[in-house]
Amino acid sequence: MTNKQIVFAGEIVLPAIGQGTWSMGEDPHQRCAEVSALRAGVEQGLTLIDTAEMYADGGAEEVVGEALTGLREKVFLVSKVYPWNAGGQKAIAACEGSLQRLQTDYLDLYLLHWSGSFSFEETVDAMERLIAQGKIRRWGVSNLDVDQMQALWRVVGGKQCATNQVLYHLASRGIEHDLLPWCQQHQLPVMAYSPLAQAGRLRSGLLNHPVVNEIALAHNVTPAQILLAWVIGHQGVMAIPKAASVEHVQQNAAALNITLSAQEIAALEKAYPAPRGKTALDMV
Repeated sequence: MTNKQIVFAGEIVLPAIGQGTWSMGEDPHQRCAEVSALRAGVEQGLTLIDTAEMYADGGAEEVVGEALTGLREKVFLVSKVYPWNAGGQKAIAACEGSLQRLQTDYLDLYLLHWSGSFSFEETVDAMERLIAQGKIRRWGVSNLDVDQMQALWRVVGGKQCATNQVLYHLASRGIEHDLLPWCQQHQLPVMAYSPLAQAGRLRSGLLNHPVVNEIALAHNVTPAQILLAWVIGHQGVMAIPKAASVEHVQQNAAALNITLSAQEIAALEKAYPAPRGKTALDMV
């Protein structure tokens, strides 16, 4: 297996780039384009689609549900539950709501969006109940730091966690200090959200950085493709960029074929050095 593929729960092998849906479903005028982009992404082989009940108050799940028409069996479908819904009967009801919006009867992976309202014991119990009911195939977490992951590991059933989804891109490398090595040691895949940085000055700075642009020129690809190639070059890391348009998903898929040299990686990491010590988990 190359580092361009990721294994979930020791059984499902997926390309190291999937499709994110954050901010989808917010503008009705964009719905057709969003559906088309997701469908094109699946046809390009980007078969993991990540969404959440939080995104556009369920609107993103509805967009995904429309995009899945005739494609459900090809897709590894991921959604996330609010912390305040992540236990007891609330978790069952939240999952059923997501399934209804997604027009499917099961999720391949269901994530705790961030920790908070319920104990890990309660969340693990709810997730295992959902598996027993056939509503989800696997469960995982999002936005948990290394201390929280260690706490989860101590809970009965906690080691059934299939992934940790966290913010990670060239300009946000804090997880490299302890969380990423811990996940790699435990063979736990990391899903990198906002792998091109969130919108705004930081993203613009990354995409326009002279080092990034010079390497992109050398490979005859876009700066965004270089940034994706850097993220998925790390062992056990998959990237889930937003699938904004058909053109973007085609470029995202092509980034799977880019191999950066050791010199190029060193240049990128010199331009955006990792923190020297432990930092708080970056979240947006």
